[in-house]
This record gives sequence, structure tokens and C-alpha cells, in this order.
Amino acid sequence: MKLRSLAFIGLCAAIGSTLADELKVGNASTPNEKPRFVGAIHSACYDGAGNDLLTAGLGKTGLAAPTPPAFANPFAPSALELRRNAIHVNYRAVLDITAAGGYGRLYGPNIDNNGGDTLGEGKIAGCEYLAFADDGSARQNVTLMVQIPASFDPRNACIVTATSSGSRGIYGAIGASGEWGLKRGCAVAYTDKGSGNGLHDLMTNVVGRIDGTRAANLPAAESHFTAKLSEAERAAFNAAFPDRVAFKHAHSQQNPEADWGTHTLQAIVFAFYVLNEKHGALGPNGRRIALDRKNTLVIASGISNGGGAALIAAEQDKHGLIDGVAVTEPQVQTAGTDGLAVMQGTSLVETIGRPLYDYFTWANLYQPCAALAVGPGAPAFAFLSSAIAANRCAGLRAKGLVAGDTTAAQAAEALAKLRAYGWQAENDLLHASHYRFATNAIAVTYSNSYGRFSVADNVCGFSMANTDGLGNVAAQNAALQAGIFSTGNGVPPATGVNLVYNNSVGGARLDLLAVSPSTGTADFALDGAICHRNLVEGRDIVTGASLTGAMLEASQRVRAGIQEVLVNAQLKKTPAIVVQGRADTLVPVNHASRAYYAKAQAHGNGAPNLRYVEVTNAQHFDAFLPGGFVFGGYENLYVPLHVYLVQALDLMYEHLKGGKALPPSQVVHTVPRGGAPGAAPALSAANVPPIQAAPAAADLITFRRSTLFVPD
Repeated sequence: MKLRSLAFIGLCAAIGSTLADELKVGNASTPNEKPRFVGAIHSACYDGAGNDLLTAGLGKTGLAAPTPPAFANPFAPSALELRRNAIHVNYRAVLDITAAGGYGRLYGPNIDNNGGDTLGEGKIAGCEYLAFADDGSARQNVTLMVQIPASFDPRNACIVTATSSGSRGIYGAIGASGEWGLKRGCAVAYTDKGSGNGLHDLMTNVVGRIDGTRAANLPAAESHFTAKLSEAERAAFNAAFPDRVAFKHAHSQQNPEADWGTHTLQAIVFAFYVLNEKHGALGPNGRRIALDRKNTLVIASGISNGGGAALIAAEQDKHGLIDGVAVTEPQVQTAGTDGLAVMQGTSLVETIGRPLYDYFTWANLYQPCAALAVGPGAPAFAFLSSAIAANRCAGLRAKGLVAGDTTAAQAAEALAKLRAYGWQAENDLLHASHYRFATNAIAVTYSNSYGRFSVADNVCGFSMANTDGLGNVAAQNAALQAGIFSTGNGVPPATGVNLVYNNSVGGARLDLLAVSPSTGTADFALDGAICHRNLVEGRDIVTGASLTGAMLEASQRVRAGIQEVLVNAQLKKTPAIVVQGRADTLVPVNHASRAYYAKAQAHGNGAPNLRYVEVTNAQHFDAFLPGGFVFGGYENLYVPLHVYLVQALDLMYEHLKGGKALPPSQVVHTVPRGGAPGAAPALSAANVPPIQAAPAAADLITFRRSTLFVPD
């Protein structure tokens, strides 16, 4: 691994104080000043017929189509085409889009705020405002967007945040809190939180603009993301590692997660600015503020990383901008959970509250081997090579990381290690699909991000590139890259870009086919997985020796970056509803929502206004629920968590608007659809019972004497 010196990039004291001053809204009748962190504003209004805010003119029917409309010129799509297809892809990326799964019946553009099918194609007229937020360096270029529906009523003003999940682009939350807010007539404040879907083609120097169109050699201020390399450094890297790309989340050298709360607050401030430009009275020196934090309801919301960002924003909110929080499956990392415990039923959970990179590097080691203990009944098991998984088991045994002498024994031990590290029996079936499509890429992305590494550092021997059918590095596909604003998710695998293990025997290969130098076998790049785990532990997990030299420096940087993103679960008086699926295998409940809620209860700062709802038979990826060829089995076993995001937002809105009491913390017991894979009966309301205002005592989640008690 090549390491280079890197100056810490952050806000200087002067910029920091300015930012703190600007993360508030002035009082009514004062001048409406554009925040200094906001760059050039691009705006467009849509009539709700040919084009609109929610569906880009596609409507409910068009969003349900399996593929978006074709570009007129696939090598140079227009900004409007890219926007349309980005909305199509991102809406579907967070929902089960099938009628049998509930789309168009229980949720969707056609479903009104009372659950009725009254909105037709669900198109929503209104105006959209887009801008970069930056600290003056032109290196952050965080995308902000505000959508103001035509139904927005300044006499009943509301703003809902929609911070993108994962590493998605600016439309990443359009189908989640974005849709809910637009239907309520609220302005929606979006941000990609500085980690969204920015690709830099290092061979051609082509990067993306804020509207998704792409060009070579753009000035940094116009580029969504340009890797910080001089021309000489880029040329040298291309010569040594041709056809590689840089992604913003991994390679911006910003550790954007440390600022996710700030970016969410910036989106709210931006929303107030454009709302007051639209609705404020014209005074002698420009528009005057008509809407402020006193007369405008603000709910912070989101899912996954976006949900975590909403909680962080509420903790950091010093100016009373946020009135309430409603999130699902938040990726949130809580500091100081030592001494806290979780009991599920009568079982004590062994490990809780680990940071994301900690538990992902653990999963990255053991998941592919553990998947063999579950077997072919697991969704997507056929897409994870059993032979290579067995090689991973053997490699773990050879290095003393499991002790069994047979593949079956090694797999059983690997599964036991996952359970002991915070996963549960409810997660067993999902280890195969999650490793195949998520785990290793997230380990690579976050090691780079937390350590603020350059793309040229090739941390633990990994890079990102297109690959051919044999797993060899291939040149970029021009048409795929031209449309990546629409189709990319900001982390490989995405739109042809995959993870590559540079150190594979015989030359760089797709990580899933890589041959580890130390074992001489194809084992999903075990050597790379061990390297990532070493960075967390600060030691060689095989020999036990302390790290030295470049590896020690890398470990220190990664661990420092992790410390920057930890939160304290101190919401003060801000009411919040946190919902998570018990079967969440990507962001396990014991490390995320349970740990956050327990810490809040233990310290009491905001605990009375925080509610935690745990949903059985729900997991992280509603988009996997349609099943079919790849994910068959998900639809039979799991229910959509999106139903409960809508409920949580409704409950918070009713609480803030009308004083309705928040429901107590509880477990909601759902009913899986059942049936054979690919032939599950249609989801009905009976499968997804509502969050209860007065749940049975046996369903209450309680906290006593440093222990969180969660019913089975």
C-alpha cells in the first residue's frame, strides 16, 4: 500500500465561526441574505404534467417500469434526461416497486396522506433549486437541493429534510422522505451530504457537473468531484494503474461523514433562503424574511446514512431549526456505549455499539465463510461462489482465525463469530447476499474516507475500475459513464465500476475472483480483508504483532477518522422517532438504533422525547424485496420498512402540529407474506400492522439500570 503525506483538510476557525453563524435563519422582516456557503443557484419550475418534482413526468406508471426511458444520445444525455432517469433509478432503489409488494396500494405517488388511492399518477408541480455548498476551497462541493411544491402554503409552512442514503446522489431520498414531504405540501431540503455519486475518470480527466452532465478538465468550482492530484501525479498513477476511477465518498479526502449533520443543516438554511426569496415581501434592499424557525415546522428525516445524518443534525442544531426527527434504519455510530447492555427476550447480546468500520471489517472477514453454514436457502446464495467461499474458510483456518478442520465446522464457527459480534439469528439468511453486493465495497470506501486517503494510495491494495467477464481491469464504457449521474450509487459495484484487488496473483482482478498472495487461492481477496481488519485493531490479527511504519500510520488515520463521526445520543428536547428492522444485516440493530437509544436513555439528555420502534421481519433493502432471479426469497420472508417511515413521519407531524402524544417505544410484530420464492401472496395491511399508540405490555421496549430490554 502506497501512503502519501496528507495535510488535514478542515474548516479553519474563521470559516467555522462563519458557518455556525449561517446555520440559522434571521428573524421575520429582516433581510433575506443568501448564505455564504451557497454557490450559484440553478432553478427550474415544472407544471406537474409534462414534468414534475416527484416523478420527473413519469408518473406512478413510469416509475414502475423496470427501465427508465432511453437517452436520445446515450453518449451525451441532456441534463433533463439525466434528472428524469436519476429520479426513476433512485425512487426504485429504496422501495419495493411491485404491486404485490405494496406499490400503488399501500404506498406510492398515487397514495394520499390518508392512505387512499386518489392522486392518479402522483405528479407534483413546483419549483426546484440546486446549488453547491462549499467552505471556500472548492473541494467540498456538497450538493444541496430544495423542492417547493405548488401546494406550499406559507401560512402553514413546513420543511422536511431528505438527506441521501448510502453514497447516493442528490435524488437519493426522493422516494423516501422526499415523497412524503411533497405530498404534505412541505418544501423538501435535500443534500447528498458530500458523499454522493461523484465519479472522476482518471484516464480522461472527465468529471461531472452539478446537473450530471460530464466534461473534461472542469475547474474545481464547477466539478461535483475532482480527485486532488496534480497532472504529474495523475499521469504517474495512470501509468502504474491504468483505467482506474475515483469516487467522491471514498476519495474526496474530506471524511464527509464528519459533516453530515452540518450538510443537513445547510440544506435547511438553503430551503429557508429560497422560500423567503419566493414568499418574502420586497423591501428596499431586497426580499425580507417571512418564514423563520418560529413559524415554519421542520422535520429532519431520512433512511440509512440519511437517517443518521438527520439525528446528527438534530444533535448539532444550535439555533432551534429542527422541530422533530423521524428516521428509519439510521446508520449512526454512538460513542461511549461501554457499560450498556441489551437483552432481547431472555438472551443477552454480547456486543453492541461498535463503529461501522469495525463491524464491517469483521463481516468482511467472516461473512462469505459463514454463508456456507446457512446454505442454498439464503437469497442470492447462488451468486456467491461456494467453492471460493470454501477457500475463504480454509484461508481463515490456515491463519488461525477459525479453528475447525472441515469446511462445515469452519463455516459454523464463522457464523458464531458474527453472532457474537452483534449480528443475530434473524440475520443469518442475508449474509450471502450482503457480502456479494455490499460488504467488501463498504469496507474499502470507508477506510479511504475515514483515513482521508487519496485514490493514489490504493489502501490495502484495492482500487476501482470496470472489469471484463474474467475479472480483469477494462476501460471505461463511455455510454455507461455518460449516464452515471442517473444510475450510479456512489460506491461500487455501480454502473460497471467494481472493486479491484491490485495485489491478486497474476495481476489485478475483480475482488470476488482475486487470488491472495499469501494463500495462492481465489478466496475473495482474504489478504485485503485482513489488511482492513488490521487497520481497525492497530495490530496484525494473524501474528498479533503491533503495526509499524506505513501500516501504523494508516491505522492511526483511519481510527482518527472514526472518532470524528461518533455521536453522543443527546437530542435534548427534540422529539424523535427511530425505526429499524430487526433483520437489518447491513446496519445491525445492536450497533445502530439499539445502541443509540440505550445511550440516550442512560444519559437522559433528550431521552423522554425519543422513541424507538423495532420492526420484526424487516431488513435494510426494500429494493431487494421484489425477489426474482437474484433476490428470490426476500419477498417471502421480509416486509417493507418504508411503510413504517411513512407512519413515523405521520406520527411526528401530528405530534408537532396537533400535540398528539408520541407512541411508546415498542416492537411491531409483522407477518411475512410467505409462499414460494417468486410466488409470494400480495402484501396486505395485515402483514404490516401499525405502530401502536398503546401497545401491549409484552411489546414495550424499556430501559432499566443500564440495560435495554427488547421483547422477542
